[in-house]
Amino acid sequence: MPDSARRLLAVHAHPDDESSKGAGTYAYYRSTGAEVLVVSCTGGERGDVQNEAMADRAMADRDMAGLRRIEMARAQAAMGVQHRWLGYEDSGLPAEGETLPANCFALIPLEYSAAPLVKIIREFRPQVLVTYDETGGYPHPDHIRTHELSMFAWRAAADATAYPEAGPAWHVPKVYYDRIFNGPKVIAIHDALIASDHPRAGEMAEMRAWLGERPDFSTTRVPVGDFLEVRDAALRSHASQVAAEHSFFFWPNDVLRAAWPYEDFQLVESSVESTLPESDLFAGITFEETAAPR
Repeated sequence: MPDSARRLLAVHAHPDDESSKGAGTYAYYRSTGAEVLVVSCTGGERGDVQNEAMADRAMADRDMAGLRRIEMARAQAAMGVQHRWLGYEDSGLPAEGETLPANCFALIPLEYSAAPLVKIIREFRPQVLVTYDETGGYPHPDHIRTHELSMFAWRAAADATAYPEAGPAWHVPKVYYDRIFNGPKVIAIHDALIASDHPRAGEMAEMRAWLGERPDFSTTRVPVGDFLEVRDAALRSHASQVAAEHSFFFWPNDVLRAAWPYEDFQLVESSVESTLPESDLFAGITFEETAAPR
């Protein structure tokens, strides 16, 4: 791998999360020649069918795990990224008072579940790691565990005394949280829909009431206006989870390009200097290989 290669690692809980939370960014960076590797911590086996009109409903009922692998392969092809399964079992979303299934991802101690991710970090040697915040974005046990695992593995990968069998230590200089769904974005899109007298302005008004007051922690806005169709194709690849015209995820791309042609992230860890706000996740990185522990 050349010293000048830019490499972004994105760690997600389930197949489909990579497409709803960053697909435009991954496609943008692929267009610039950067390497992008998406990791799915679980196989999404316990996902329910969210799209009753899907063509593969019979397979979903018979083999959800197999279907979600097929869907992930389609999304991967749409984005043009590399992909790795971490291999853990979906924890599901238990109702209040219910226990998590035995041996699911959320219950495996971090020192064990981190081992394959540490190996991936040391082999891929990314300069940027993207994951979720401590809430997981929403309180799904796998999303929360993905945050915990990502940060644990980020630290361990840089420690030469940890997981020596996983290869030479590697420090990832910059870590970001996904902040793609934020209040200012929803407000800007709603205002644009109102200004154009768009028939979906009322739908966005409901979303604004729900998300409009959400704090904006973003520090970095990646320009993805030219890659919205790629994002849509990737997300529609997960037909068992997302209907083709899902009102939460799909909005007119001409409106999005005019109102908010970005995907947003929060810089939370950095060993390089960059000026905030940023428009590039790699800002401040010199692309010199350094495997020394920090």
